[in-house]
Amino acid sequence: MRKWSSERGVGRGRQIAVRLLTILAVLVLAGCSALGGSSSGGQGGDGQGPEKPTLRVGMLNIVDTASFYLAQERGFFRDEGLTVEPVVAQGGAASIPAVVGGSLDVTFGNYVSFFLAESQGVGKFRLISDGYQAGPNTFVLVARPDGTVRAPRDLAGRRVAVNTFRNIVELNARSALQTNGVDPNTVQFVEVPFPDMAAALAAGRVDAAAMVEPFITAAERSSGAVPVLDTASGPTADIPLGGYGTTEAFAEQNPRTVAAFQRAMLRGQQAAADRANVEQVLPTYIRIDRATATLINLGTYPQSLDGTRLQRVADLMQQFALVPGRFDVAPLLAPQ
Repeated sequence: MRKWSSERGVGRGRQIAVRLLTILAVLVLAGCSALGGSSSGGQGGDGQGPEKPTLRVGMLNIVDTASFYLAQERGFFRDEGLTVEPVVAQGGAASIPAVVGGSLDVTFGNYVSFFLAESQGVGKFRLISDGYQAGPNTFVLVARPDGTVRAPRDLAGRRVAVNTFRNIVELNARSALQTNGVDPNTVQFVEVPFPDMAAALAAGRVDAAAMVEPFITAAERSSGAVPVLDTASGPTADIPLGGYGTTEAFAEQNPRTVAAFQRAMLRGQQAAADRANVEQVLPTYIRIDRATATLINLGTYPQSLDGTRLQRVADLMQQFALVPGRFDVAPLLAPQ
């Protein structure tokens, strides 16, 4: 009887212990949930976050990158467990080698620069997020109001500013000039950063400038710059302009990091579909006022990488002998 009574006492003790452990486990789980320990907030389905939570991202401070700054401002990267540090460059031609060298992890770049670097063996790349697509009057050749350039035919033999050589800006300009009966080889392209183009134009160092927004609208408002030719028209209408890429090695070694970046950028692209959001964020990273932001012409912020659209850029590069033959963009597209 005592033995039975003793076993019964042990059984009660075990029951109490089990209940206490159960209560403790519930409290611990509740505490983890309150602290954000769920699968959201940068944790993948397997409970693992990004392999590299801090990223240096090459950036060009133009309208094209508004979705990135929206994602940063609204905490979309933070939600994915990422800290991003934008590093401003003059263009993809400058930032893409930095990705290869490892001083940048990811970069925004125009697609011409990515495809050219891949075709020349500079590195092996993966495009991980689309960025921006041209719209009417988002790429424009502008001239001085008191100059002699008034029509495309006036550009033959003249100096035209581009932000970097052999990129989407120069390619669009060459295509538009040829479409309008001007041999692009008669034009002298001069390298000038976007923020300095208006001053170079006013000082007469160039006769025209291949500008993008918001610099087009700012130059028109500040110095009366005259639009001469929309270079994102005809064969280049709605052409994809730029996106975000990294090296093949980085993408393979950091798949969760890349996926987290893609999710954050998708939310940024979705936010940028609302023009009001773009107008709000532009003055935070570009030296323009809110009034100018409301006047600029906008393209679109695609929400997926489309190989068919991007192939247009590569085919145009082949047409203007930037690549020796057909360049297939499909192998560069990372899983979405």
